[in-house]
Amino acid sequence: MTTNGQAAASREHAACEDVRKKLLGAWELVSYTATDADGQVIDPLGPQPHGLIVYTPEGYMSAQQCRSDRPGLGSDRLEEATADELALAAMTYVAYGGPFTVVDPTTVEHQVTTGLFPNWVGRPQIRRVGFEGEFLKLSLATPTRLWGADRTAELTWRRVS
Repeated sequence: MTTNGQAAASREHAACEDVRKKLLGAWELVSYTATDADGQVIDPLGPQPHGLIVYTPEGYMSAQQCRSDRPGLGSDRLEEATADELALAAMTYVAYGGPFTVVDPTTVEHQVTTGLFPNWVGRPQIRRVGFEGEFLKLSLATPTRLWGADRTAELTWRRVS
């Protein structure tokens, strides 16, 4: 590798490490929107979603997101809930976690090892990453089928730690 190439690789590595350090800690969900090709915006988890995403120094992440207006179950015991109650609870909640890697200064990869949606386990979740003041913005790298249309989702988080 040339000296210029080494310098560029060194700058890229430093930029990735800077993003990694900025990610560390806990963030609360401020908004979650998804936009289709025609510009129509929806709120997949309602207008006031709740959520928490945590990035650890050891290289792990965990994300939890849900609607703020989720109804309670008919019982305080999960195993006593009806199939319909459990289905609605799952439809209004997103949860996954595993190791994370900053791929480049604008991309983070979540390697899913556990999650509510079994099809995500073993599959990376690629997110565009950006910072605006106290906010972290994570978005889908490419449009994805969400609620009946190809959409680009963006989640805005505010640091809590």
